[in-house]
Amino acid sequence: QVQLVESGGGLVQPGGSLRLSCAASGLTLGYSYIGWFRQAPGKAREGVARISSSDDITHYVDSVKGRFTISRDNARNTVYLQMNSLLPEDTAHYYCVIDLSTRGSSWFPFSAIGKHWGQGTQVTVSS
Repeated sequence: QVQLVESGGGLVQPGGSLRLSCAASGLTLGYSYIGWFRQAPGKAREGVARISSSDDITHYVDSVKGRFTISRDNARNTVYLQMNSLLPEDTAHYYCVIDLSTRGSSWFPFSAIGKHWGQGTQVTVSS
């Protein structure tokens, strides 16, 4: 069974940086993408970034382009989200998510179909 465990969240001032980590285990089946989505109170889930399993192609939601970078360490089965120049509107619960669907499902906008995620980690950007 796939398990995703996130870490690295916290409280940071606007303009600051955080790096989220996601340790993946149980990846016995193929997948198309692994990445992150976020959800703020009262708002819908929002796909943030994804990286493909085959060729490391990355995609980002427009609001984080140029500020966030997704990467992975295959040897450690770990995915990272480096977040720079954080804004108050980045405040949300961030979840590591893997797309196990055979045809792939939407990330932007985010669809939960075929996806599995962890418990998440809270990111709060505030002065």
